[in-house]
Amino acid sequence: MRRGLLLGLYLLLAHGFPLIAPTLLRKRLKRGKEHPDRWREKLGQSLAPRPDGTLIWFNAVGLGEVMSLRGLITRIAALDPQVQFLVTSTTSASAKVFADNLPPRTIHQFLPIDAPGYRRRFLQHFQPDLCIWAEQDIWPGFVSDLTKLNTPQAVVAARMDAKALQKRQKFAALYRDIYRPMRLITAQDDRTAQHLNQLSGRDVAVTGSLKPAALALSHDPETLSTLETHLASRTVWTVAPSHAEDEAIALAAHALLREKDPTALLIIAPRFPERVDDITTEDRPKFRSKGELPNPRDPIWICDTFGELGLVYRLANLVLIGGTFGDIEGHNPWEAAILGTAIAHGPRIANFADDFAALDMAEAAEQVTNPAALADLLRSERPATLAQNAEDVITTAANRTDDLAQQLIDLLKGADG
Repeated sequence: MRRGLLLGLYLLLAHGFPLIAPTLLRKRLKRGKEHPDRWREKLGQSLAPRPDGTLIWFNAVGLGEVMSLRGLITRIAALDPQVQFLVTSTTSASAKVFADNLPPRTIHQFLPIDAPGYRRRFLQHFQPDLCIWAEQDIWPGFVSDLTKLNTPQAVVAARMDAKALQKRQKFAALYRDIYRPMRLITAQDDRTAQHLNQLSGRDVAVTGSLKPAALALSHDPETLSTLETHLASRTVWTVAPSHAEDEAIALAAHALLREKDPTALLIIAPRFPERVDDITTEDRPKFRSKGELPNPRDPIWICDTFGELGLVYRLANLVLIGGTFGDIEGHNPWEAAILGTAIAHGPRIANFADDFAALDMAEAAEQVTNPAALADLLRSERPATLAQNAEDVITTAANRTDDLAQQLIDLLKGADG
């Protein structure tokens, strides 16, 4: 790999990362921001056994990105029953939820910090046959080492808005060096493809988001059956994963809904369960974490447990997607759509602008701006139409992911050949 000045400088500075990395990780561990039993994986230590045979390594930064990989992994697994998969990420939440939703023949590890010794231990241990960088998370040291090892690499489902492009253009030479070794680069949308073309000087294909083709979130069937029986004949909807601004809209809409439908139940699934004490309701709600079930008169049930959106979405007829009324700028709508839950959202959707635009254009989701509009939607027959239309959007996205899976298999076989 021909090394430019900026890449060379980065690789030189990376030798100093171990001087501060263990101390920083221990501080984060004390604050609960690192996995108590697995944080040493970020130092290239205490690694899981390498699976036998051909190994494809996927890297993604956090929970949403990791979960979106499951559909693509499942498709590759079906095309080649011998391939094993390694998925790395950096956040504790991604490890916990992904562990409950593992695709076939897949293990998870935390990505080591991009320092020479940590990288060497990781790569010597796992010896991946193909490396796939998902969405935004690409590390120059790993790219350089994999190139020296002649390990094929690809970038899939990249996202890059104008602001991100502007930041990266300050280090354009570094990013050209990072993207040069990639055998394949794909983007989620035309805008990202144009930005990557400009930054990397490479042809970039648009294959869409992986999220619509992801596997359905897991759930406990016995718990679902119990709750479906318990909530039979009630109108059930949810706000998830919720923040304070979303909850305020949802609670006001629910009060309007119950004026005409006193059986209606709102499930609040906060993005951060630890902030449940901040959720203010007129009646004392029941809490999932305490094993409480809502009685027929309870208007609110708070699902303050982590990793149970698969259960919540299966119970609800409609979800108000959280983060769409505040600075969060939206959460992933596809997890709900895949489970047949109708989608409503507020106006703040910058993080998933293209996703919501695709759903809105297909009349597979509906924007609401106030409690009255949300209550009207809940009282109408429209949620069933939204959910049905979402199925068609998901089918189209799934077909594109099928094609991407075949491209990656061809890339792997080309490397083997």
